Amino acid sequence: MSTFRTRTRPPVTLALPALVAVAFLLLPLIGILTRTQWGELGAHLTSPGVLQALRLSLVVSLWALGLSLLLGVPLAWLLARVEFKGKALVRSLVLLPMVLPPTVGGVALLLGFGRRGLIGPWLEGNFGITLPFHTSGAVLAATFVAMPFLVISLEGALGGLKQSYEETAASLGAPPVRVFFTVTLPMVAPGLIAGAALTWARALGEFGATITFAGNLPGTTQTLPLQVYLLLQDQPEAATSVSLLLLAIAMAVLIALRGRWTSTPTAASDPAGGAVSRVTADEPMPLAPTAAPTPVGEPAGEPVPADGHWRLHATVTGFNELTLEAEPGTTIAVVGENGAGKTTLLRALLGLTPRARADLRLGDTDVTALPPHQRQVAWVPQDGALFPHLSALANTAYGLRARRVPRAEARREAQAWLDRLGVGHLAQRKPAQLSGGQAQRVALARALAARPRLLLLDEPLAALDQTTRAHVRHTLRRHLAGFGGVCLIVTHDPVEAVSLADRVLVLADGRTLQDAPPAEVTRHPRSPWVARMLGRNAWPGTASADGLALEAGGRLVVAERLPEGAQALAIIAPEAVSVHRKQPTGSPRNVWQGTVREITAVGSRLRVLVSSYGAPDVVAEITPEAAAELGIVDGSEVWTSVKATEVTLVRL
Repeated sequence: MSTFRTRTRPPVTLALPALVAVAFLLLPLIGILTRTQWGELGAHLTSPGVLQALRLSLVVSLWALGLSLLLGVPLAWLLARVEFKGKALVRSLVLLPMVLPPTVGGVALLLGFGRRGLIGPWLEGNFGITLPFHTSGAVLAATFVAMPFLVISLEGALGGLKQSYEETAASLGAPPVRVFFTVTLPMVAPGLIAGAALTWARALGEFGATITFAGNLPGTTQTLPLQVYLLLQDQPEAATSVSLLLLAIAMAVLIALRGRWTSTPTAASDPAGGAVSRVTADEPMPLAPTAAPTPVGEPAGEPVPADGHWRLHATVTGFNELTLEAEPGTTIAVVGENGAGKTTLLRALLGLTPRARADLRLGDTDVTALPPHQRQVAWVPQDGALFPHLSALANTAYGLRARRVPRAEARREAQAWLDRLGVGHLAQRKPAQLSGGQAQRVALARALAARPRLLLLDEPLAALDQTTRAHVRHTLRRHLAGFGGVCLIVTHDPVEAVSLADRVLVLADGRTLQDAPPAEVTRHPRSPWVARMLGRNAWPGTASADGLALEAGGRLVVAERLPEGAQALAIIAPEAVSVHRKQPTGSPRNVWQGTVREITAVGSRLRVLVSSYGAPDVVAEITPEAAAELGIVDGSEVWTSVKATEVTLVRL
């Protein structure tokens, strides 16, 4: 589909100064082009002095680039990833050479590294190193003025990279250095390449700091810009030709970069450089093979308990205040409203958040003091965080390779897990070539293949369509049944909570509101949010002599009696709510008049939201035939009724 952009005529008061600015920048370049003696260009550029200066410039600029990469890459990572006192000062020091006059920079270098500088005598006395009037001095000067371009460019790229990629890699067992070289650097490669190109070009053109600190010695410190300065005095035509060469190099660098100094790869772009459209629909899931991969509970190269099972004990403090205990093979569904602390709980168990701290014991091992990559706690974040530069197979094998499993064995086991989850035929595809559902299955396979002792899944099936979700849920349940550790699943889906979990942990404000089997939570939810998640009407109130005084207004007649003043939650199933067009007569004790606000389909039935005048909003569930017979549409005036015996009270 073609996209048309609306052309807007710019106001003259803005367009005219902009055109003057373009002319101001363009005129000097035109001057070089018009004054160049094209017939003598070759002779000027191949003269011995120019060739010698060019060779020296290339040596100096490449050494400066190497030093900038060696020192600037770690510095950029530190500025982008670590919070520390004085960070603003360090960033200012990085930017200082970019705004400092080059000759002042040369003077500063002379006073710092010169023969009478701060450390110059020490370098000369102990190592015999003299930087001024030496090629190494020219390298130092070029590095001083050029390295900030690399640091600023790479810091911007790192800032645009989601930390969930690095955190996921750590949860798969990769130590920080491995994460940096196998995940971080490949993903910020465009920003790194752009910064390196700018750094090299700036080092190639350095003049002021070099001549002030290193001098202007032919063959030693006389780089190409210094050669231009000398030629201007005796051979201005040759100086123009050499200036044209430097101009061409600078323009070539800028054209190659095309303004991408802070770009980072995203999940929707092909790391190879070509745009790849993400598939929008899941392919049918093939039948899982009968061959099973190596059990997930047996870490390679480490002693494990004889039974291969790991009990969970965690005491979490900070934003979350709770204690978790679970036997091996237990699956716990963690539910709660947004902001209840679900993801914070997972991150505390991983050791990835300062908001909460977990004293964590897995089996007989206390892992509290261990860094994330040594805890053997695998994590699947909400977005999956597949590494975009690796294939599905390489992603799945990543955790095994991080634990030093041989490449062939790791790839074989990874392929088995991909086959199990129905995406084995996509093993060679990059994440950008997968649909959302396929990518989520690969992320699950990667976590299961990492042989964790504790498995944390943050809404693992949210990106799947209903059919695929049912298949993956069945496969996941089968694997969790044989898992030797504990699994925590954050979910907003009641079906997942009931079908996958042995226990449901309900959080509110970081605390445990309810921790019980799914059947108990379904029958007696202690949270209005959980009740609504389960499809129930949930009305909090205070017990009185004649029923329940509701917080939202009105009263509810109930069959069960509670002590007067007790806080309780009234649970009413939608199918227990009757809908009428006229006021009902007979046995119902709770009758309200209201207006239909919303009608939604749930399977083969309809859910009707009614705003009532004498009670909170109520959800009723009826058949499409009943809705047609009653003529119920949005805005219809109706009556709703609930028998007292259909109300379940949960003491709060």
